[in-house]
Amino acid sequence: MGKQLIIVESPAKVKTIKKFLGPQYMVQASVGHVRDLPSSSLGVDEANDFAPHYEVIDNKKNVVSELRAAASKADTVYLAPDPDREGEAIAWHVAELIRDKAKDIKRIQFNEITAKAVKEALANPRELNGHLFDAQQARRVLDRLVGYKISPLLWKSIKRGISAGRVQSVALRLIVEREEAREVFKPEEYWLFKALLAADVPPPFKAELAKVGGKKAVVSNAAQAQDIEDAMAGKPFVVESVEEKERERAPQPPFITSTLQQAANQRLSYTAKRTMNIAQRLYEGVEIGDRGLTALITYMRTDSTRIADEARDAAKAFIEGNFGKDYLPKRARVYKAKGGAQDAHEAIRPVDVNITPDEVKTHLPPEQYNLYRLIWARFVASQMAGARFHDTTATISCAHTQWKAKGERLLFAGFLAAMPRGKDETDAELPPLTAGQTLKLEKLDKEQKFTQPPARFSEASLVRELEELGIGRPSTYAAIISTLQDREYVSLKERHFVPTDLGRVVCTQLVEHFGKLMDVGFTAQMEENLDKVADGQEQWVELLRRFSEDFNPTLAAASKNMKSLKGGMPANLPCPECGKDLLIKFGKAGAFLACSGYPECRYTSNFERLEDGTVEAVAQEKPQYEKVGECPLCGKDLVIKKSRTGSSFIACTGYPDCKHAAPLSTGVPCPRCGKGSLVEKSTKRGKIFYSCDQYPQCDFALWDKPVPGPCPRCNSPYLVEKKSREGTKVICPVKGCGYVKEDGDG
Repeated sequence: MGKQLIIVESPAKVKTIKKFLGPQYMVQASVGHVRDLPSSSLGVDEANDFAPHYEVIDNKKNVVSELRAAASKADTVYLAPDPDREGEAIAWHVAELIRDKAKDIKRIQFNEITAKAVKEALANPRELNGHLFDAQQARRVLDRLVGYKISPLLWKSIKRGISAGRVQSVALRLIVEREEAREVFKPEEYWLFKALLAADVPPPFKAELAKVGGKKAVVSNAAQAQDIEDAMAGKPFVVESVEEKERERAPQPPFITSTLQQAANQRLSYTAKRTMNIAQRLYEGVEIGDRGLTALITYMRTDSTRIADEARDAAKAFIEGNFGKDYLPKRARVYKAKGGAQDAHEAIRPVDVNITPDEVKTHLPPEQYNLYRLIWARFVASQMAGARFHDTTATISCAHTQWKAKGERLLFAGFLAAMPRGKDETDAELPPLTAGQTLKLEKLDKEQKFTQPPARFSEASLVRELEELGIGRPSTYAAIISTLQDREYVSLKERHFVPTDLGRVVCTQLVEHFGKLMDVGFTAQMEENLDKVADGQEQWVELLRRFSEDFNPTLAAASKNMKSLKGGMPANLPCPECGKDLLIKFGKAGAFLACSGYPECRYTSNFERLEDGTVEAVAQEKPQYEKVGECPLCGKDLVIKKSRTGSSFIACTGYPDCKHAAPLSTGVPCPRCGKGSLVEKSTKRGKIFYSCDQYPQCDFALWDKPVPGPCPRCNSPYLVEKKSREGTKVICPVKGCGYVKEDGDG
């Protein structure tokens, strides 16, 4: 047998797969996509059936050369990117680039990275799926047409450098409209009554007011509340009836992409992007002690709840062996996928259910352990018997009021043995009660409350909303959310999304001029059409042709009618200096207030938007700068300031008359050239780094802040500050040294 080449997406998979294949297999990675539409032009020939013009991505040219060289040495090339549309597209592009070098090209796919799964895939190769590739290609071209053609209109009307997206713009609309609903919401007063009651046997229990005068309790003001309290004064609380019944609660299905993102956000406070990055590492393989490099979960981009018979049988054996036969359901649990779900691969589950979270805890970073524990527990629970409860509902009367008390007693844990509930998910057990029994009132609480506006979207609730509305696909949710934040269209406030003023105005312009494109129903229908392309029921070119017939006239009308807002939007506030109207403008550093009387009046201010949507100017405190010396040009004070991108630098207080400025030195000599010192700088995106001030003669740089050394263990000339959840530590940067500076070290 000659040499065989397997091409995967990720370098991390290479090592995992090599571990269980023989020397006749070469394994290399494409490192994601290798070709894409050009970044400097539309790259789509609309007159020629939307033919895309693909180019090798700049930083992938060496990767492509290596893949071509390896393909020429192999008898068969197996393309093994991820088992989804995106993976099929990567396989397709790689095939196009190596076709003249490869003798034979096959496509394989596996849902988990195990020896058995990979060997089965190699034994059952297939041809590339043209329909799947067409669906991905249609999505890519659609997104390019929308983004490339609408974005320039936003540059002209709002601010240069911003952009629109076919799916994320609709997600933005959901966030903006939710905020607008909150702003017009009028809270209504209501009162809650709770009684702490005691029976003959402890413990005391709480009952809530349910009816007044035989009707549902609606207490709208303090006077009504007082009337109810007065009417009850001195009257006994008597048990009217006690209803008892047994209830069974079934487990939830194993995770799919969207439900994993929701649960990780709710239980672990992980963002969708962070969740998917952690899951990717668990899927590709992690070091597990004597087991070595081991893949822990199946493929994490899926919207199917299906699991393989083999995995179900393994779960059954594990449950019976560890919990007992009683914890198995009467029939094996099979979960139906939602309509429109892609059933190509399984739900997210542990590769081997016998690898428990406790077994791997010491080998994994906390975030990987937490996510694996969540996935493992949900899968095991999904194959267990239901939990059984004894529910009690007591109806209690006092004067003309009726009260309800609810309690539960766990009879059989079932799946809760694998996935326990939180404290806020349980009801206390009621003491024994009988009809006609008189109860003792220990405490009566009445509380004024107000109805609350619709809640802002959290990551979990936004993902749930997108999924329910059919907007995007689970594999795209993390990217949608990240894009909205990166473009500064939304911000996070107490883990909930708030649209920025830039996001609001972008949404307003798009809804006004591209109503159909921003319509939730239209976007969901487009997803269904793309699914039809993937199934071979629709031609991708025809889909794009229908889209363009409506989009192009709309675009032409928008380019003519979209009004420029660069002059600013009304803030509905007077200028405190001249009395003219204030405007909201968008600058490089974000939105700000400016006087419409400019240039005669130069008043500007930061602002905040209040809960009711109104704008309030925020007085800016004059920044206090740290003095570090005298200016060598004019003799005035030198101080430390912050650049627009966040890095610190030294500047003269005589600016703008004196423009002297210099980078802020860390005091650490450059370890490479020895001539310069390391100074603080920042990227265009605002990420701080440290580099030699002799650049470009010396290009030494590092991300961690350097600290004057030397290392007492290996004599490294400098140390670095390393930030983590536990705080900031000073450590040696030399690999393998392991020195960590303790308090009191010199």
